[in-house]
Amino acid sequence: MKSADEIAIDILSWLAGEPELLSRFLALTGTDPTALRNAIAEPGFMGGLVAFLMDHEPTLMAFCTATGTAPEDVVRAHMALSGHAGFED
Repeated sequence: MKSADEIAIDILSWLAGEPELLSRFLALTGTDPTALRNAIAEPGFMGGLVAFLMDHEPTLMAFCTATGTAPEDVVRAHMALSGHAGFED
């Protein structure tokens, strides 16, 4: 089973191949493509990646279908990265 951070990295990798969604994510977070590498180290960034999917079910399902990730794993990652008790990597 992948950790929450691994799922978030998978999401970022998938978004890299989805220019429209990546542009939307960057616009929502105020991050530009050149600062993306540094943003990954920022607290909350990985959680923001997962939340981006969780906020739009069609995007969540497109990610899950493309990567073979179970939606439940994304939910688990979201809970872990957003600090909900009882949900750890």
